[in-house]
Amino acid sequence: MNWRSLAGAGLATLAGVALLVGLGVWQLKRLAWKEGLIAAVAARAHSAPTPVPPPTQWASLKPADYEYRRVAVKGVYDYADQEFIFGGLDDPHGPYGGVGYFVMTPLLLAYGETIIVDRGFVPDTLKAAADKGPRGEVEVVGLMRSSERRNLFTPADDPAHHEFFSRNVENLARAMKLGPHAPFVIDAEAGPDPLPEGGETRLVFVNNHLSYAFTWFGLAAALTAVFVIYARGRMAGAPPQV
Repeated sequence: MNWRSLAGAGLATLAGVALLVGLGVWQLKRLAWKEGLIAAVAARAHSAPTPVPPPTQWASLKPADYEYRRVAVKGVYDYADQEFIFGGLDDPHGPYGGVGYFVMTPLLLAYGETIIVDRGFVPDTLKAAADKGPRGEVEVVGLMRSSERRNLFTPADDPAHHEFFSRNVENLARAMKLGPHAPFVIDAEAGPDPLPEGGETRLVFVNNHLSYAFTWFGLAAALTAVFVIYARGRMAGAPPQV
């Protein structure tokens, strides 16, 4: 047997190795992107608050430019038109966690527009605490968050019972019957009142790209080793060439 008889297997192996190495390199690029994202989020979330963008800029805002930006804004809460997003809170920053709701409250601005504020978490058994809060003008400090997309596993919202399952700004605004409103939500920081429990924005991001890259590179090395063993076995068992 000569090396030509291994050409088919060799080409298939080469193609497989190229694909696996390509996937590994792609994961390394994703790693660099994720680390940049984490650094940018940390810088935005822990910086001094800046004024919220004025309504004249809302239409041109892009989520990538403002997500997790720490801002401050003044307004008056409208507790009559609150909505609730059902969810669970693991590893809470405050004393309350488990199953409950994130309280979404319209904040009426002086110039007529509205921003929906996530005032924080209330346990299922303490939902009535969501009706309590400061009266009159308040200053809200928190993080700007973009509208949340639904997926195939997101349950249907139930506006009739004020129960939602995703932070979708337009769906919430429609249920609240809002007029001009911001295309984002503000996650409020923890305030003096224990409930709703603010400051529960998750700033931890899954980052497994390095381990994925090692997996792809490892598979490429294993495939190469398998081919080498196979080729040596075939050559060793081949009859002498005359």
